[in-house]
Amino acid sequence: MALTTRGGGAGGGDPAKAPSASDPSLGFLTKRDTEVKLPRATRVKNKTPAPIQITAEQILREARERQEPEIRPPKQKITDSNELSEYRLRKRKEFEDVIRRVRWSVSAWVKYARWEEQQRDFARARSVYERALDVAHRDHTLWLKYAEFEMRNRFVNHARNVWDRAVSLLPRVDQLWYKYIHMEELLGAVANARQVFERWMAWRPDTAGWNSYIKFELRYGEVERARAIYERFVAEHPRPDTFIRYAKFEMKRGEVERARRVYERAADLLADDEDAEVLFVAFAEFEERCREVERARAIYKYALDRVPKGRAEELYRKFLAFEKQFGDREGIEDAIVGKRRFQYEDEVRKNPLNYDSWFDYIRLEESVGNKDRIREVYERAIANVPPAEEKRYWQRYIYLWINYALYEELDAQDMERTGEVYKECLRLIPHKKFTFAKMWLMAAQFEIRQRNLKGARQILGNAIGMAPKGKIFKKYIEIELYLGNFDRCRTLYQKYIEWSPANCYAWRKYAELEKNLSETDRARSIYELAIAQPALDTPEVLWKEYLQFEIDEREFGRARSLYERLLDRTKHLKVWISYAEFEASAGLGSEDSESEEKMNEVGYQEQQMERVSKCRAVFEKAFDYFRTSAPELKEERAMLLEEWLNKEVSFGDLGDVSLVQKKAPRKVKRKRPIPTEDGSTIAYEEYIDYIFPDEVAQAPNLKILEAAYKWKKQKTGNDDE
Repeated sequence: MALTTRGGGAGGGDPAKAPSASDPSLGFLTKRDTEVKLPRATRVKNKTPAPIQITAEQILREARERQEPEIRPPKQKITDSNELSEYRLRKRKEFEDVIRRVRWSVSAWVKYARWEEQQRDFARARSVYERALDVAHRDHTLWLKYAEFEMRNRFVNHARNVWDRAVSLLPRVDQLWYKYIHMEELLGAVANARQVFERWMAWRPDTAGWNSYIKFELRYGEVERARAIYERFVAEHPRPDTFIRYAKFEMKRGEVERARRVYERAADLLADDEDAEVLFVAFAEFEERCREVERARAIYKYALDRVPKGRAEELYRKFLAFEKQFGDREGIEDAIVGKRRFQYEDEVRKNPLNYDSWFDYIRLEESVGNKDRIREVYERAIANVPPAEEKRYWQRYIYLWINYALYEELDAQDMERTGEVYKECLRLIPHKKFTFAKMWLMAAQFEIRQRNLKGARQILGNAIGMAPKGKIFKKYIEIELYLGNFDRCRTLYQKYIEWSPANCYAWRKYAELEKNLSETDRARSIYELAIAQPALDTPEVLWKEYLQFEIDEREFGRARSLYERLLDRTKHLKVWISYAEFEASAGLGSEDSESEEKMNEVGYQEQQMERVSKCRAVFEKAFDYFRTSAPELKEERAMLLEEWLNKEVSFGDLGDVSLVQKKAPRKVKRKRPIPTEDGSTIAYEEYIDYIFPDEVAQAPNLKILEAAYKWKKQKTGNDDE
């Protein structure tokens, strides 16, 4: 009645609006009744960020914590046939549901079929595989699983049927053919396997398929069949490697003439092939094994005329080795090398400063072995001096001299000429602008090999006087140290330090020499001179070795004084920690180790307490420095307290952990602004700040923060309860 009254009211109202308010398709409802009423958008009054920001990580962590554990059904034990039928029905329904959802998933079908196989219901498993093939018949792995299922359960005819269908549908998948043939061989059906091979060869596979067919026939002693397959093989794949394989097959069975005819056919057919070099080398080596030297030489010459020079490197090398073994070496090699020599002459004529071409030319002449020609090319090459006196232009050129000297010494064994090469090279290098330490050292080492120690010293002395370098000093000192001339080593170290006073390596090695010679005072003086230098490349290494030297000498007072001097220069955290470690482990004024062994228990305890107090004093001094002089280094101060705490724990009963714990800071996460590239907006990054107890006592704001932190912690504890 209410609906009728509303309709009457609408009709009795404004007749012009009645048609628009009702729709015949809505029946007795109006459009207003069918409208979806959305909630009115609320207006955000406060747009300031919340004081506590919740990250996405916290939301996800909370969701994971509140997630209920997965409920797994209990294991079911099947006791009778009815339960088994119910179990199978349920599992089949699950598999069917999965297949309906992911119809194109091959793994789902395979799992279904394997389950049916486990239930020994082979007909159903076969049905599942057939249904899967309707969906993914182009997937060869599905065919493999299907056929392996039939083979595993000894359904031979079914397996043959599957393989036939698979290779007919996917003839380009070699794995299917291999598996099919392997099954026939396992069954002893050689004729069937041969028939499958023939079907495969009709599809013109790659070389692997043909090689498998040939090996199959050879396994059963069918040599003639294998030869016929080889004929078809080389006709299908006319390549050098296939002909070589065919010829080796004939050679293995003693058919020399047949093998030669194969090579001749290949040479006529593939003379212009890009891999013809491999074919000709194999042909020539075949004739060489057959003791047909003239035939092999004719093949090499024919190949050198046909194969392009850029692809004939291996051919040239083989021909050279062949002529060295069987022919007139000088005449043949000169004839073969003539073309390449002409090519290199043309290159060095166009660009005489292209030293790579000279290296190739020299290498060619060295392979021939004519000393006069080799020396001539070397002399022509080193005559092309770089036009500019800049080291980068000489770096490649200098190796011409090095190779020249090594050739004269090792190959020509002309020691006088070798010395002249080194002298001329050292005279040519502009040592005032740059030098090559390698040349000085090689010249000196050559003189040492000639037992001319005076000449080697003269060369190295000239190097130090004209162009000193660190490598030269190191090698010269190494030579004198090996000979036991310690006074010369001292002189060289002094010159080394005069040349490079900032080089810590020289100072350390000099002091190490004196220390090894038990010259303690000398070593200490060297260390003192070193640390007094205004600039050093690695001063921390030098100070560390000096301190270790004094500790090894059991000069603990000197070591303590050194630490104080080092702290006057740098207040680095590592220095403070090292100082404290030293005080915790070093002796206290007693330099006699035997007295420590004879010390009674009471004296030992007193010494331990004094050692602990010394170490603690260093830590306190360091803490005061970071607190007063470097308050901005909060992280270093925190690390210092951590080391101090570990040390107090290591002291055992003598340690006082509470002394450090009351100074320990509290870690606070804070944000600081980072201006972006455009400078318009500001990004924020989190960092760890440390609030120390003394800062809380000094700053009232920090007291308020501390009280707020305690209140929050207390409130959180109450909420948890």
